[in-house]
Formats: sequence, structure tokens, C-alpha cells
Amino acid sequence: MKSGKQEAVLLDKKQALVKAEHFCAYQERSQKEVRYKLVEWGMRGDELEEIISELILNNFLNEERFAKSYASGKFNIKHWGRAKIKQGLKLKGVPDKILQKAIYSIDDDDYLQTIEKLAIKKVQSLSENDPFKRKNKLMSYLQAKGFETDLILLVLKASNLN
Repeated sequence: MKSGKQEAVLLDKKQALVKAEHFCAYQERSQKEVRYKLVEWGMRGDELEEIISELILNNFLNEERFAKSYASGKFNIKHWGRAKIKQGLKLKGVPDKILQKAIYSIDDDDYLQTIEKLAIKKVQSLSENDPFKRKNKLMSYLQAKGFETDLILLVLKASNLN
């Protein structure tokens, strides 16, 4: 009887390298994600480190490129703020220095415009009549999206949404 979980396929070093190259070529990956996959495929110790080194050397794996791609995608597609993007990158094991570079590669004007667009759209969907509760709901929504409180307040004041 088979369980719902897939059994790990053990590969030799050469097979694992080829499979890891395809894994990285398909989509930008963090080192943490690739390490996890390699362990899943039976790689350990020196073999695992050699494959990681090979992937970095051949530019299949680039933590900075991954971080910028992740930040850009989450901002442009999901409209996440820097705080939520930062949290996501930390979970992916991205070092702080690279993480900072990635979240600040987002254009400041685009960032503020996105807060404004999201705020306007949310205000239209709120049925709350009490201005205080209305502002609270709007703030909570934008904070949950990962935007910073000071920037939210700045945008709301500038857009007369407070």
C-alpha cells in the first residue's frame, strides 16, 4: 500500500547536478531551496557542497539575482510591501545584506503609488461608516500587505483618504 508521500529518488552526483541545473534554470532559486532538493535526492556532505559550488560557478545559482527577482515579483504581481517581502526572503534563507539590496531595488515612486492604488481600491470596498473604524480597517489591510505604517499614513494624508 502506497502512502500519499512520494518516495525520495536517490541519484548519483552527476545525475543530481544535471537535475539541479534544470531545477535552477526553470526558475530562480535560493540556496536553501536547492540544498533541500539535493538532500531529497540523496546528496550529503562534500558531494552536496561540490554541486552547490558548481551551480554558483556556472551561474545557475545566484542568491542576489534570486532575491531581486523574488522582491520584484512579489511587489509587481502580488503587491506586497517591503516588510512582507523581507519576511519571505528570510524564510528562503537569504542573507541580510542581499535581502536589503533586493527590497530597496524597488523604486520608491512605484512603491508609494502602489500603496495609494491599493488604498483607493480598498476604500471603495469598505462599507464602514465610522471614519475611525474605516481608517483602522484600511491601515490593517495595508500593513498586512507588508507596507510600513509611516508610509501608509503619508500616502493616506497626501491622497485625502484619512
